[in-house]
Formats: sequence, structure tokens, C-alpha cells
Amino acid sequence: MECRRVLVVDNHPTFQEELCALLDAVDDLTVVGRTYSGTEATGLVASLRPHVVITDLNLADIQGVEVARKINVRDREAVVLVLTTSADNESVFAAMRAGARGYLLKDADPARIVRAVRAVADGGAVFDPVIARRFVGYFSTASSSLAFPELTASERAVLRLLAAGLNNTEIARQLVVSPKTVRNRVSNILRKLRAPDRAKAIVLAHEAGIGAARIRPVHCGHRSP
Repeated sequence: MECRRVLVVDNHPTFQEELCALLDAVDDLTVVGRTYSGTEATGLVASLRPHVVITDLNLADIQGVEVARKINVRDREAVVLVLTTSADNESVFAAMRAGARGYLLKDADPARIVRAVRAVADGGAVFDPVIARRFVGYFSTASSSLAFPELTASERAVLRLLAAGLNNTEIARQLVVSPKTVRNRVSNILRKLRAPDRAKAIVLAHEAGIGAARIRPVHCGHRSP
């Protein structure tokens, strides 16, 4: 079993301690470092070689968005998962433009946090359900029909659901197709949009006003990490 290496960046001692304890209790995750400083975090990435950097946006020295931007520019292995209390659209978009692969709120269920770390480490993109639901209502389907004419109708449907924060399994359930079909459509979307990964495709979709309408919430249930 591959062990995902995690660096935790948070200047709230109690939350940092609890988060590290949560992650270290999971067999396939290990916390290789922790810091209160965004400036120190960028240096630790080079020395500790984490797969995932979990960062708050509100740090004492520099903003977590800047941490994400620097890591995205300097390191091709580490990915950033934002774990914060800020749920406004400006913060979310700034983090995604800086290269963050995921965005969760600190009150997320512990099991969801663990799944998010695994997902971004494996190349996925994750949004907190609160943010995903807001995007569902915020972006109009009318504007999405004008964007990216190179996509087929089925690919556009997948992109709308990606933009709402759903993973491949959830998209397959919504569209009543197989996960393999979803994977193929995602690959086509990335190729046609010249996006290097799902996170970039999501940013492009949001900037173009693409969202999803009337998505039924997918209940993952309560499971232990």
C-alpha cells in the first residue's frame, strides 16, 4: 500500500494537533511535517517531499493562496489541499487559480478530510459540499451553452458536474453511465480544453460560467476513515 506523505500548514495549535492525529491514524497517510508558517512551508516541501500540502488560507505571515502558488510553480510532485474557514467565492477562486487541487471547510467530517487527501494525492479535485451547492445555483446553464463549443453535449454535462465538485463515481450516478464512460469523457475534456489536469479544467469551467443545475445531493454516509 502506497503511503501518501502529508505536510500540514496551520497556525491554530489545537486544530493542527487534531488534524495531524487524524491523518497519522490512517494506514495509508503519514504526516511528515507541520508548521505554522506559510513561508517555512515552501521550504519544507523541498526537503520533506510531501505528496499533499494541507494549508489554511489565514496564516500569520503569508496567505495560504500564496503558499499554493509557490508550491505549484516550484514543485511538480506536491499538490495543495486548502482546509480553511473561508467559504466566499473570491477565496475559492483565488485558491484554485493558484493551483490548489481541493478546498474543504474545517468543519468537514473527518472521514471526508481523509478521502479528500487521498483524492488529491491521486490526481483528483475536491470541493466542500457547501461550496459545490453554491456553484450549482450560482452558474447558469444558459451561459454554459455558449462556452467551449468544441465539447459534445455529453462532455459538457460531465464538465458541469466536475465544476460542481463531483468525482467520477458521483458523476456516473448522476448521468446513469459507467465510471469508464465518465473517465473517457473527462480525458476528452482535458484534451480539448488543453488542461493538464481536472483542477485546471474546473477553473476554466468556472471562469466560463459553467455550473450544474438541479444536482441531487450524493450522500456518502458516515464511515470511519
